[in-house]
Amino acid sequence: MSVEGEDLGRIGTGLVVLLGVHRSDREETAAKLAGKVARLRVFEGREGRMDRSLLDVGGAALCISQFTLYGDTRRGLRPSFTDAAEGALAERLYREFCDQLGAHGVPVETGRFAAMMSVSLVNEGPVTLLVEA
Repeated sequence: MSVEGEDLGRIGTGLVVLLGVHRSDREETAAKLAGKVARLRVFEGREGRMDRSLLDVGGAALCISQFTLYGDTRRGLRPSFTDAAEGALAERLYREFCDQLGAHGVPVETGRFAAMMSVSLVNEGPVTLLVEA
């Protein structure tokens, strides 16, 4: 991931977390979600089933704040972002999520909050999930 040509974050095995913060989210939400992401069994084990977590595989997380996940397109053709948290709350909870994920033992790389970022990823496997606390 980079901003204006500056390389900010890079991981090997792990998860790219696009984190949307809802206007009703609180610190408890960030902590609960971080614990869930750390233990989420999405990596393939010996039997070919998804039964290993970030902690099990020694993976890392590339966490990117993504308010556009709360873009509402049910009315008209322009998304509304009224469900997304305002900037100060979103940044605080994004940082809290990253800190909590790190406290679980997951190495965390981050982007730059509210910046235009270039993100590249290799998505191995058919899994993309919406995870809620």
